Amino acid sequence: MDKIRKVIGYRTLKTAIGAAIAVFISQLLGLSYAANSGIIVILSVQSTKKKSRDLAMQRLLATILALATGTVVFSILGFTALSFGVYLLIFIPLAVKFKFHDAIVPCSVLVSHILSVKSVAPNWLLNEFMQMVIGAGVGLMMNMHIPSVEGKVCEDITLIEENMKKVLKDMAACLRKPLEAKQDGRLVTDLGAVLGQGRERALLEASNHPDGKVTYFLRYMDMRNSQYELLKNMGKYVQRVRYGNAQSEMAAMLTDYVADQVSEPNTKEAALTGLEEYRVIFRAMELPKTREEFENRASLYEYVNDLENLISVKRSFVEALSESEKQKFGKIRIKP
Repeated sequence: MDKIRKVIGYRTLKTAIGAAIAVFISQLLGLSYAANSGIIVILSVQSTKKKSRDLAMQRLLATILALATGTVVFSILGFTALSFGVYLLIFIPLAVKFKFHDAIVPCSVLVSHILSVKSVAPNWLLNEFMQMVIGAGVGLMMNMHIPSVEGKVCEDITLIEENMKKVLKDMAACLRKPLEAKQDGRLVTDLGAVLGQGRERALLEASNHPDGKVTYFLRYMDMRNSQYELLKNMGKYVQRVRYGNAQSEMAAMLTDYVADQVSEPNTKEAALTGLEEYRVIFRAMELPKTREEFENRASLYEYVNDLENLISVKRSFVEALSESEKQKFGKIRIKP
C-alpha cells in the first residue's frame, strides 16, 4: 500500500477511492446522474482539513441557492437555453456575494440536469441535492486523514538554525577583517528560501489541526522571519564598516556568541551583558575626528542595536510559550 501511495500520490489515491465510493452510494440509492457525485468528490478533496470542511459547507449552501434560483427561473421562463442563461445571470452574482465562488460550476451542473429532464418536481430537486450531499460528504470524509508534516517542519527548523548561524558567523568574520572578508550573499538567500519553505509547511500543519495545538510552529516561523529581516539590516551595516578596531572586534565576538546560541531555547544573559558593556565603551570613547571614523562608529553602533533586537525577538517568543511548548522547543533544537 505504501508503495502504491508513493507512485500514485496519496491525494490522488484518496480522490480515486472517494469518487468510486460516492458513485457507488448514488447508484445504490437509485439516483440519476450518479457519476456526478464522483466528480464532486474530485473537486472537494483539498490539501487541508479546514479547506475541505469549509468547501463542503459552502457547496451545500450554494446548492440550495442554485436549485431555488433554477426552480423559479424555469417555472417562469420554461426549460430553454435562454432560461439557463438567465439562471446564470442571477446565480453567479449571488454566489459571488455570498463567497460561494468555488461552488458555481458544480452547482450549475446540477441545475443543468433539471434543464435536461425539464422538471422541477421535488424528486428531481432532491436527486440533485443528494448528489451534492454525497459528493461533498465523501470528499470531506476522505480528507479527514492528511499525513502530518511535523517531521518535515522540524527538519526545516534545523536548517533554519544552521543557516542563521552561518550568516552570523559570516558577519563576524567581515567585522574582524572589513577590507579582506566580503559577505557571502548566498547565505542570506539560502536562509530566506528555507524560511519560506518552513512557513508553508507550518501553515499546512496548522490548517490540518484546527484546534490550534500546532500554532507553535507558525509562531516559531514568524519569530525567525522577524530575525531574518533584522539580519538583512545588519548586513547593510557590516558593509559600511571600513576598517577594523577594538570596537569591531568586540562586535564580532558578540556576534559569534549569539551565533552559538541560535539553537538554544533562549540566548544567555551574557549576550545582553556584553551588549551593555559595548555601549559603555562607546560612550567613553573620544568623539570621532574624521568623517570616516564617524561613519564607521555609527555603523557599528546600529549593527549592535539590531543584534540586541535579534536577541529580544527570540526572548519574547520564548517567554510567551507554555511549558509544554518550551519542552517541544527544547526537543527540536540542534546542538551547536
